[in-house]
Amino acid sequence: MNNSLVTTDYVVFIIYFLVVSSYGYYVYRQRKKGEHDAKAFFLAEGTLTWWAIGASLIASNISAEQFIGMSGEGFFLGIAVAAYEWIAAIALIIVAVWFIPVYLKNKIYTMPQFLKTRYNESVALIMAVFWLFLYVFVNLTSILYLGAVAINGLTGGDYLHVIMIGLAVFALVISLGGMKVVAYTDVIQVAVLIFGGLVTTYIALTVVGQKFGVGANAIAGFNVLMEQAPEHFKMIIPKPTESSSQIEISKYLTFPGLASYVAGIWIINLNYWGCNQYITQRALGADLQTARTGILFAGFLKLLMPLIVMLPGIAAYVLYKGGHLPQLVGGKDGAYSAVLTFLPTGLKGLSVAALTAAIVASLAGKVNSISTIFTLDIYSKYFNKGTEQRNLVFVGRATVFVGMILAVLFTWNDLLGIGGEGGFTFIQKYTGFISPGVFAMFILGMFWKRTTGSAAIAGVLAGFLLSVFFNEMAPGIFGNDTLLYTAYPNGAGAYEIPFHICMGLSFGFTMLIMIVMSLAGPKVNPKAFELDTEMFKVNKSTMVLIVLTLMIIAALYVKFW
Repeated sequence: MNNSLVTTDYVVFIIYFLVVSSYGYYVYRQRKKGEHDAKAFFLAEGTLTWWAIGASLIASNISAEQFIGMSGEGFFLGIAVAAYEWIAAIALIIVAVWFIPVYLKNKIYTMPQFLKTRYNESVALIMAVFWLFLYVFVNLTSILYLGAVAINGLTGGDYLHVIMIGLAVFALVISLGGMKVVAYTDVIQVAVLIFGGLVTTYIALTVVGQKFGVGANAIAGFNVLMEQAPEHFKMIIPKPTESSSQIEISKYLTFPGLASYVAGIWIINLNYWGCNQYITQRALGADLQTARTGILFAGFLKLLMPLIVMLPGIAAYVLYKGGHLPQLVGGKDGAYSAVLTFLPTGLKGLSVAALTAAIVASLAGKVNSISTIFTLDIYSKYFNKGTEQRNLVFVGRATVFVGMILAVLFTWNDLLGIGGEGGFTFIQKYTGFISPGVFAMFILGMFWKRTTGSAAIAGVLAGFLLSVFFNEMAPGIFGNDTLLYTAYPNGAGAYEIPFHICMGLSFGFTMLIMIVMSLAGPKVNPKAFELDTEMFKVNKSTMVLIVLTLMIIAALYVKFW
C-alpha cells in the first residue's frame, strides 16, 4: 500500500486528459460560427441538452472539497452528512418548478441582472462586486488548493505547485471555449468522477470485508460497517445532554439533528442551487422544459453522491478503529486519501482522473461565472456601454485568464490560510455568513410584490451582521441557554451555537426586517415580477421524475432515520 503512481496509472490519466481535451476542441469547432456572440459564449443559449445541463451542474458542484471534506465528515459524523446531498435533490426540485420559470420569463441571464430588474442598480452592483470577490478569493482558491493537495498526496511526490499550475491550465483551456465547451466536457467529467468514485467505494468496501474476515465482498463489507459503526448510520444526531462527551457535542455542533432540517440546511441548499450564478447559469440559456429536466436530472444524480463522497469516509473510520488504516494522516480530512492507497495499479490513475475531473469541472464552471458577471454586469454597463459582441467575448476570455492567475497567486503559498482552516470549513464559513441575507432578498423578490430595493440592501447587510452576531457574539452577551438557542462547549474553551441554527435565526430576523421595511412602501412595487399559475405547471414526465426522486429520498430516511 503506497501512494506512488506507476506507468499504468499515468497512461490511464493521459487517456482521460486526451479524451476530454479532444472532445472539448470538437465542441468548440462545432460552435465556431457563433464564437463572437456573447450569449453563445457565456450561456450557450439554446444549445445545451437536458443531460448536458444536469451533468454540468453535478460536475461543477462536486470538487475536491466534497471528495476530501465530505469523506472526512463521513469519517467523523457518518451518514448524517448525506443530508447535504439528499436535501439538495429536493432543493433542485423546488428550483426547477418555482425558481427557473421566474428567471426565464423575465429573461434573466445573471444574478446581478435579476437584482437590477427586480430592485435597482445599486443592489445589483453591490452584489456583483461581492460575488466576484467571493468566487475568486474563496471558491476558486479553495478548489485549486484542495485539488492540488489531494492529487499531490496521491502521486506520492512533492509536486504541489506543478499540479496547481496543471489544474489551472487545464481549466483555462476548457473555459476559454465558453459555456458550451464547459458544459459538454462536463458530461465526460461527471461520468469519470462517478465511475472512478464508485470504483473507489467498491474497493474500500471489499477491503473492509477482507480485513474483518468476511471475504472480499462489497455487500459483506457494507454490512461490517453497519455492525462496527451503527452510530454512523443514523441520519439524526441526538441533542447533547449533561453526560455527553465532547465528541458527541462536536458532532451536534457540526450537524444539529432535527434543528438542521428546520433551519440551516434548506437555506444553504436553496441559496446555492437557486440564487447562485455559478449554478443557475447552466439553465438560463435553455427553454423551460429543457432547463427543468436538466435540473431534475442533476437532483437524481445527487442521490448517488453519498456513495462516492461519504461512504469511503465511513469505511476509513471502521478500518482505522480496527487498526487496519495506519496510513491515515491529517485526521478526518485524510480519510479519502488513506482509502485510495488500497487501489491497485491502474485504478489509482482512474482515481486521479476522477479527482481531476471534479476539480477541473468546478474550476472551469466557477471562472466562467466570474467572467460572465464581470463582463455583462460591470464592464458592459460601467466601462464600455454598447460595445460590440466580439469585444465582450474578448473581455470575457481575458477575465477568465485574470481570475485564474489571481487564484494561483493567492494559493501558491496558501496566503488565505485554507490549509490551516480546512477547505470545506473555509468555504462554508465565508459563504454561510452571507447566505441568509442573499436568500431572503431573492425569495421575497421573486414571490412578494411589495418587497422594496431599500429592504433588499438592508436584508443583505442585516443577514451578514446577524450571522456574525449569532456565530461569534450571542453566547457572550445573552448567555448559553435562551429561548432562541442553546450554545455548547466547542472543545476550545468557548461556547458556540450550531452553525445551522445561527443561519436559521439570521434568516428569520432578516426576513422580518425586510417585511417590516417593505410594508412602509407601496402595496405593489413597480418593479415586481408578474407571476401566473401557468408558469409553475409541470408536465407528466416531469412529475414522474419528481415523484421518483422523492420516493427514493423517503425510503432512505425511513431506512436510516
